[in-house]
Amino acid sequence: MTDPAVPITVWVGLVTVLGLATGSFLNVVVHRVPAGVSVVRPPSSCPACGHVVRARDNVPVLSWLALGGRCRDCRAAIPVRYPLVEAGTAALFAIVTVRVGQTQGPTVLVASLLVAAACVALALIDQAHGRLPFSITGVAAVAAAATLAVGWRLGQVSGTAVAGGIAVWLVVYGGIWLGSAGRGMGLGDVALAPLLGAVLGAVGIGSAIVGLAAGFVLGALAGTVLMLRGRARRGTRIAHGPFLVVGAGFGLLWGGALASAYLDLVGLT
Repeated sequence: MTDPAVPITVWVGLVTVLGLATGSFLNVVVHRVPAGVSVVRPPSSCPACGHVVRARDNVPVLSWLALGGRCRDCRAAIPVRYPLVEAGTAALFAIVTVRVGQTQGPTVLVASLLVAAACVALALIDQAHGRLPFSITGVAAVAAAATLAVGWRLGQVSGTAVAGGIAVWLVVYGGIWLGSAGRGMGLGDVALAPLLGAVLGAVGIGSAIVGLAAGFVLGALAGTVLMLRGRARRGTRIAHGPFLVVGAGFGLLWGGALASAYLDLVGLT
């Protein structure tokens, strides 16, 4: 857990600022990775006039508000998605810190924040382009695995992280992807699911189980609604990444409590 000598409000404030900066970087990732462009070079520039974005115009949320949502040089509109991603990532980081930071070791919190950041980019890319780039999933997986390994070494992470990742991978890959001959979901989903399972498993096995189930339930409901509205038919592939991410968030926040309530209901506790 976070240092008890420092109030949780201080941690949340610091992590919120980190989330704003991370959200600004994620905007670059979402724009460049699908295009196969480096996220480091060249510096960010206006797509309309090509002018490099000045440092004072690169402050998350505030710069967009100060500029009235337009480029300083050519007055072209800057999509509102940019400040929304920045503010949304900051809010997500704050929520994860409140949920995880008070009950788990710092390594679990760091791993959760790393995966949360990756999930923002992956969900947006999957929604727009219908794919989950392995470059993002792979980097997040390596970073999260290394962080959890350190946590395990320090006694902050139990075997539930490994169990959660393996169990989710077996369900998604063996039960769904192979069972449907690859039609149920894409390999990007197969790579993302165990990453979510490992981090949720570090928080608690109940969070991992509920998060996985919630992701598939949400995806099934969305597919049903689309078919009823005539916007999809049986066999149509929809972007499942956002539902896995939302389901994981649900599992993180309420999975442990729901799993405990269910076990109490059936008399297993």
